[in-house]
Amino acid sequence: MGGRPPVVVLPPASDGGRRVTIHGERMGTAYSLFDVLDFLHQAGLPAEDAAVDDAELIEWRGSGRYD
Repeated sequence: MGGRPPVVVLPPASDGGRRVTIHGERMGTAYSLFDVLDFLHQAGLPAEDAAVDDAELIEWRGSGRYD
C-alpha cells in the first residue's frame, strides 16, 4: 500500500470505544477487534484476523490493538 495506512484507529474514549477512519472517512466506533474487522470488511479491505497486526493497513493511535 505504501505511505500512510488507510485505516486509523484513534485512542480509546472514556467509554472504551475507539473511533475508526478509513481513507479519512469516519466508519464508526469500535468496541472490540471484531468491530474493526467489520469496518475493514465494509470498506472492501482485508478483514482476516491477521489484518489487525498489519502496520501498513492500520495505524493504532494512543494504545495498541489489544487495548
